[in-house]
Amino acid sequence: MLTKARVPHEEGLDHTISLIREGYLFISNRVKEFGSDVFVTRLLGQDVICMSGEEAAKLFYDPEKFQRKGAAPKRVQETLFGVNAIQSMDGEAHIHRKLLFLSLMTPPEQKRLVKLVKDEWKKAAARWEKLEKVVLFDAAKEILCRCACEWAGVPLKQSEVKERAEDFSAMVDAFGAVGPRHWKGRLARNRAEDWIQGIIEQVRSGELNAVEGTALQQMAYHKELNGQMLDSHMAAVELINVLRPIVAISTFIVYAALALYEHPEYREILQAGGKHDVEMFSNEVRRYYPFGPFLGARVKRNFEWNGCEFQEGMLVLLDIYGTNRDARLWDSPDEFRPERFRTWNESLYQFIPQGGGDSSKGHRCPGEGITTEIVKVSLDFLVNDITYEVPEQEFSYSLSRMPTYPESGFIIGQIRRV
Repeated sequence: MLTKARVPHEEGLDHTISLIREGYLFISNRVKEFGSDVFVTRLLGQDVICMSGEEAAKLFYDPEKFQRKGAAPKRVQETLFGVNAIQSMDGEAHIHRKLLFLSLMTPPEQKRLVKLVKDEWKKAAARWEKLEKVVLFDAAKEILCRCACEWAGVPLKQSEVKERAEDFSAMVDAFGAVGPRHWKGRLARNRAEDWIQGIIEQVRSGELNAVEGTALQQMAYHKELNGQMLDSHMAAVELINVLRPIVAISTFIVYAALALYEHPEYREILQAGGKHDVEMFSNEVRRYYPFGPFLGARVKRNFEWNGCEFQEGMLVLLDIYGTNRDARLWDSPDEFRPERFRTWNESLYQFIPQGGGDSSKGHRCPGEGITTEIVKVSLDFLVNDITYEVPEQEFSYSLSRMPTYPESGFIIGQIRRV
């Protein structure tokens, strides 16, 4: 049993309902209440350790102390990640498969994908001039879906784009959902897995030619440490784990547009074209606005930290949102201030919108570079390639909704190419 006197322990039978109600703020609310970076609560009938801050992040990414196997609930695997996918792997098997993902996301490959996105934005602008309004979130999902599939070598008909984009988005939207949103995500994943598995099998049978070096070709013929190819279903699951996160960047793009609207003083700075200014703005969008609320892992072996006994098998949650807004790490963290990144020390455990640590060795998202570059090229499009009006709408987003985004999806109108 835990030594409850040595670390704050939230009283009560279970706090799952509170987690659903408080969402992104669940951990940070209790960190403030208890005056501790680590506390124990009960979720889904089990003791769970919650942690926040840079030191907690360093601990969380220690592979000797934590493993990912068994951390993600089945409902999350059945919607967001896929069952038994890379996010649930550890050790040499995880590193081996992670190297596959990293090989697909090298700087030249990032550049190739970003060029596709840039070209698609410009094509979209020509269409938008004829429309009364555009919901940026919906438009971004479709553009990113089209680009992700073309970049990965996955055949996608124009008539399919909207449906596939919505399915990828629904998987992400189901992360913290119960009821209809969860079931929508499960159905979306089933459709996507069937679709991609069929393509993988076509490649292996020779019916479909996959371009050498593309994500489709690499995933179709990837061999595990035992020398065996992934079965076609698992290959599909992992290829979706390449495509889905690219479509999810649409959320950051909408937040970037919202930041431009709420902080118009930065528009001229970005128009001036300073590379570092665009980078800082993009980073601040990812730090300030809510994306992932927390991440989970299981304790690998017994140890003690900050008065808390971590027992083998216990679930541990790392506060992503709270760490990105930790006042000990960020001056005036609740203010949107891109210039803060001029003096940032580039710690791998302070700025963790897509996880912490070294992506080549641990569980930090291997696509973070792609995310940054796509947000930057999308910002360039919004400030330099078009002009638009922002009509009255509901810009707010609920921190109890996981994941969350502006309620309106960010509507723009009177769009003109520059």
